Amino acid sequence: MVTHINTGVLIGLTCHKITVETDMNNSLPSMVIVGLPDTAISEAKERVRSAIKNSGFSFPSKKIIINLAPADIKKEGSSYDLPISLGILCINGYLRYEKTEEYAFIGELSLDGSIRAVNGILPLVAGLKNQGIKKIIVPYENGKEASLIKDTEIYPAKHLRDIAAHFADEPDEYKPLKRIETDIFEYMKNSTQKFIYDFKDVKGQLKAKKALEIAAAGSHNILMSGTPGSGKTLLAKCLATILPPPVPEEAIELTKIYSISGLIDAKHPLITQRPFRTVHHTASSAGIIGGGSNPKPGEITLAHRGILFLDEIVEFPRQVLEVLRQPLEDGEVSISRAQMSIKYPAKFILAAAMNPCPCGYFGDSEKQCTCTQFQIQKYRSKISGPLLDRIDIQIEVPRLKTEELINKNFESESSEKIRERVIKAREIQNLRYKDYGIYTNSELTPKLIKDFCKLDNDCEDFLKTAGKKFNLSGRGYDRILKLSRTIADLNNSKEINYNHISQALQYRNFLHTEI
Repeated sequence: MVTHINTGVLIGLTCHKITVETDMNNSLPSMVIVGLPDTAISEAKERVRSAIKNSGFSFPSKKIIINLAPADIKKEGSSYDLPISLGILCINGYLRYEKTEEYAFIGELSLDGSIRAVNGILPLVAGLKNQGIKKIIVPYENGKEASLIKDTEIYPAKHLRDIAAHFADEPDEYKPLKRIETDIFEYMKNSTQKFIYDFKDVKGQLKAKKALEIAAAGSHNILMSGTPGSGKTLLAKCLATILPPPVPEEAIELTKIYSISGLIDAKHPLITQRPFRTVHHTASSAGIIGGGSNPKPGEITLAHRGILFLDEIVEFPRQVLEVLRQPLEDGEVSISRAQMSIKYPAKFILAAAMNPCPCGYFGDSEKQCTCTQFQIQKYRSKISGPLLDRIDIQIEVPRLKTEELINKNFESESSEKIRERVIKAREIQNLRYKDYGIYTNSELTPKLIKDFCKLDNDCEDFLKTAGKKFNLSGRGYDRILKLSRTIADLNNSKEINYNHISQALQYRNFLHTEI
């Protein structure tokens, strides 16, 4: 008899159903695992053998053949330990195979038979549910995370003996596992967002604060240039405090990404706060976009629906910055290998900071710049034109005056008040785009721009004149319209008018001004 136990494998964020087939014959005692297993799966032989013996069951003294079907998909990780052991128990007569057919099993085994947590539970459960398997037994520590998927029956288990008792025929041995359920809406309602920084503690910089509010409202990329100590890094960190909390669909999407990356807290598995990822300029291209033999998410995917902050952006190698061009345009990254191509979502706000020149004081009112024109041009050219064209907002952050710095009685708007306006603008966008599968103005396609960014004749003439003056590209023209749409939403205006376009144009092309 051949038994079939269901489990799953992740390729990127996509789950494929895997059937663990087990057969046994009268030959020299051994265990063979086939079906493109990696080293971790091949080593499962010893873990499974010890776990079965230490759980009170006898291990068969025969040849056991394990096939992970379909055989053309490469399998990685230790989550196959549990289905392999259950296949052996079924074929050895300890479990009734018929009872396990509608279940899927995920988990790593310890030598004593206890079940260890594994990464990627959430996308695995979601994928198995889509393929018709709604009863899933998972490690106890992964139970809360797995139960975030609606319309599934999740049974956390601590030990191999607990699963055997769940499928037992004898009444005195039968002890069903307790099903766990989590209401995601109630979970998110009770979760709190904690921030260290607040805009109320930032002195001055009113123009920069307004630009960051617009960036948060429409999910626009922003670049800040200013002298050392002008507050660029602090402003970027405060940007995270005015982003609206993710909606349930976004929270699940974020949790899937962090689950496969092993960054989930078992006690609080749902990601209810938008990510803020900051990257050092020594990071590699693979670290930014993701990589590996079985490619894992990089920083741009971990920043999905949140912020990727690049401090001192011109210090990054040119080749590292250039890999951002395609994700910034498409909102996803495609990682190709010889045997596979994986896509990860990457819809993030790029927040970057830089000095205006190598010494940092070009245009400063207090300190003289010591750089030559050639040095400044070479320094600024480290950010290519195509990359700069993808950054919607480009602002200067000037040095604060001495009076502003020592003023102890200054009053500044708090992040909470700014966030309220951002949330209202996001609600307008969510309602407008509910039938188009997007959330913010930055995601508008050229076709949708025509539908939702309509201009009257006067605004069109003004934008044409501005386009000639600033040498706007086709992409730059579209991004001005998206930015104008966001400014209009913040002002609760249904139509884009002259003032909205004029304000949007003030946030473009400062690096192209004459030196």
